[in-house]
Amino acid sequence: MAPESGNVRPLKHERPPRARGIYLLPNLFTTAALFAGFYGVLAAMNDQFEKAAIAIFVAMILDGLDGRVARLTKTQTAFGAEYDSLSDMVAFGLAPSLVMYEWSLSGLGKFGWLAAFIYTAAAALRLARFNSQLDTADKRFFIGLPSPSAAAILAAWVWVSVDNAVSAQATAWLTLLLTTGVGLLMVSNIRYHSFKQIDFIGKVPFFAIVVVMLVFAVVLSEPPLVLFAGFLAYVLSGPVLWLRGKAKQHTAAKRPV
Repeated sequence: MAPESGNVRPLKHERPPRARGIYLLPNLFTTAALFAGFYGVLAAMNDQFEKAAIAIFVAMILDGLDGRVARLTKTQTAFGAEYDSLSDMVAFGLAPSLVMYEWSLSGLGKFGWLAAFIYTAAAALRLARFNSQLDTADKRFFIGLPSPSAAAILAAWVWVSVDNAVSAQATAWLTLLLTTGVGLLMVSNIRYHSFKQIDFIGKVPFFAIVVVMLVFAVVLSEPPLVLFAGFLAYVLSGPVLWLRGKAKQHTAAKRPV
């Protein structure tokens, strides 16, 4: 006996199963950066401070590659962005502070661990602010010192000191000021150039390749000193630009209308 027409229900089309998983290639770079930060902590705990500093620079290079690889391969995901942020916190927030503490700040007692904590907390706040303003921020500038650059100046300071046999205890207070100052710059409102407008895909003049070659030659001639000088110049560029802006505003205010 056929069922009544009123009781017949239309068949529902089955939805295709949602694709699950993550893109491997960009997350491999992120994982490698995370491991480099982790290794830097282990090296510092074993008094291998030069290796710890180099590990932080390796993490910085890998962190710069993962986002570019994701954009080039069109594999950007929300998961990748969150994973990258957590990796940055380990490699550029926790690792540098622990390396500085193990290398020099531990001899200053509570002042030493307080400076290390200020840096760690500032890195966390910097990353949280960056993530919350990602859609509205001016891509040409960073608000506050970027955490990779903050980590790089501390790592370069350790590397150049170890390479030149400078006593960590003799420069402990200077290290404390550097660690605290860099941490405060991360949470400041001072703008830093992001250099994101540089096109790495399009064609460039032949002279640009010559410049890149010369930069590599200079860095390889004395890596610790050149990297420290370069990142110190970048760290100071923010306050210098801020002071120039204030001076221009003051001069403009004095001009008669």
